Amino acid sequence: MERDQLADFLRRRREAIHPGDVGLAAGPRRRSAGLRREDVAMLAGMSVDYVARLEQGRSSQPSAQLIEALARALRLSGDERDHLFHLSGHQPPPTEGLAQLARAGLLRMLDLLTNTPAVVFTDMGEALAQNRASQLLMGDQTVFTGDRRYLVHRWFTEPAIRATHPPEQHERHARDLVADLRSAVGRRSGDPDVAAFVARLRAKSDDFRRMWTEHEVAVKRTDRKTVIHPRVGPLLLDVETLVALDQQQRLMVLTPADRDSRERLELLQVIGLQEFSSDVRHDVPGP
Repeated sequence: MERDQLADFLRRRREAIHPGDVGLAAGPRRRSAGLRREDVAMLAGMSVDYVARLEQGRSSQPSAQLIEALARALRLSGDERDHLFHLSGHQPPPTEGLAQLARAGLLRMLDLLTNTPAVVFTDMGEALAQNRASQLLMGDQTVFTGDRRYLVHRWFTEPAIRATHPPEQHERHARDLVADLRSAVGRRSGDPDVAAFVARLRAKSDDFRRMWTEHEVAVKRTDRKTVIHPRVGPLLLDVETLVALDQQQRLMVLTPADRDSRERLELLQVIGLQEFSSDVRHDVPGP
């Protein structure tokens, strides 16, 4: 771990980012054009004291998970992210395969959608980054570990998440998830991690195994679905998905499809971000 270089890099990257680039108001009381430590701490989900110790070269080695969070908060490019991992004494995650970080370009687009729910997903259905509006709608989707990182796994193995969608939509959502996963598996042909994931899910879920054998393939780019939120009730949402050229990451944007849904989404902004249980998330099928 290169403490001094890590501290210098983090400080310079923080100072180089304008608050507006990450969806924050500049405000009249800011002393500099860049982010404050408080901003980085909020965006990365860590304490201000820890950010300060990192920038002063006084911290112990941060975990790979913390480095990932800092890379997202600082909107690092792929090369900058890898450099951050090396300085902290970790190997950077592979750019191919299952472990990924959201790309800087998609993160910048995410920041522009301040009041519109938006999420960056991998083609396997793992949420890599969210804006605040999407966290209000569906909770923090980036905290899951293991196979639970993938929405298709949670849908078929954790029935409680289905309560956030009307029963008449369950079959269609399930089929959309399976067809989308089929498409991803085809692109990742020969990847043993992907094959092992599918094998585990087939063993756990009869419904998944049945749908998987039907070999339906489709990348979901547009949709309309109902999300039942525990605080504001049902919202009818139009879903548009921007797929990257290599199809490994995508930006999903959800907009209200009628007046009632728009008013309920606005009410969520007033209520503010609440603490969601790690076991019950408001999953929105079909990244």
